[in-house]
Amino acid sequence: MMALQVAGCALPPLLVRRRCRRRAFRSPRAVASDAAPAAAREEDGKVALGGSGVAVTKLGIGAWSWGDTTYWNEFQWDDRKLKAAKGAFDASIDCGITFFDTAEVYGAGISGAINSESLLGRFIKERQKKEQVEVAIATKFAALPWRFGRGSVICALKASLDRLGVSSVELYQLHWPGIWGNEGYLDGLGDAVEQGLVKAVGVSNYSEKRLRDAYARLKKRGIPLASNQVNYSLIYRNPEENGVKAACDELGITLIAYSPIAQGALTGKYTPDNPPKGPRGRIYTPEFLTKLQPLINRIKEIGGNYGRTPTQVVLNWLVCQGNVVPIPGAKNAEQAREFAGALGWSLTGDEVEELRSMARQVKPVIGFPVEKL
Repeated sequence: MMALQVAGCALPPLLVRRRCRRRAFRSPRAVASDAAPAAAREEDGKVALGGSGVAVTKLGIGAWSWGDTTYWNEFQWDDRKLKAAKGAFDASIDCGITFFDTAEVYGAGISGAINSESLLGRFIKERQKKEQVEVAIATKFAALPWRFGRGSVICALKASLDRLGVSSVELYQLHWPGIWGNEGYLDGLGDAVEQGLVKAVGVSNYSEKRLRDAYARLKKRGIPLASNQVNYSLIYRNPEENGVKAACDELGITLIAYSPIAQGALTGKYTPDNPPKGPRGRIYTPEFLTKLQPLINRIKEIGGNYGRTPTQVVLNWLVCQGNVVPIPGAKNAEQAREFAGALGWSLTGDEVEELRSMARQVKPVIGFPVEKL
């Protein structure tokens, strides 16, 4: 997901509670292949990120809201919200969800009170004092116009590693395509792999053409492009329509879906009489929510047949697309536990297509402009 602020170098001065103790995944460096599998490989309830050899849980947790005060958290951050975010992290681990996505632009400076990476690093450290846990970290490089060349990627990555308190991360992504210098950024990703600072690399908000170009450039160095993180949900299916999902399947690139519950609009929590507050209220208006209600009602009916919530149904719908890892944002333990209940069962093919057909009647919300670059 995107935000407005950046930290780091190159800036001017229901549900199942279970404890997971899997062995940490260690893999040799993977090599890009001409015949990458369209479907993600599964191992111990996990999926591989593209051809990288890095395995993550089938659903991850997005940490965009942690520390943020411009889009989330009603423009304020306090000890209560900090405690809730920590609860979300711990509940995720308890439920077997160990994949967390953050970014250098989440939380600090003009967009928040504290950097999301710093919070995630703190939560991991505190948990490690109690028990040895496996956590897969994904973070992102902000392609800002004053950042030039491959060195800027390494510099920003090292700053992220410092905030996270780790020596390497499982996945490092270009947050969005830059206005210029994208070849240098991709070269920086390759350098990060070769220097052992990351185990896999990906992109975010990349169009089909940019995705194919990035895949080809990294492949020349024998490095697989592991993922493309894009806005994807039942009511925002642009990746299906613009060729991105098909290209990911063809090339063996995992599609990581951000905003998979449409920032709460698909949970059934909001109604025309109770729209979301803050910036989301300008997107998911009472008029939009009125048109959404027939779909929400059907989602609730289907969920009732499985003993699942609307949130779990729409997340499962994404998992059913194949080669998709949703990363809903969890602000508290209750949300994290609910997200975990999206796994371990499956909608039928008819239900998947029925929901897609009904969703076509809802005019999609606007995605990020960078998707068209």
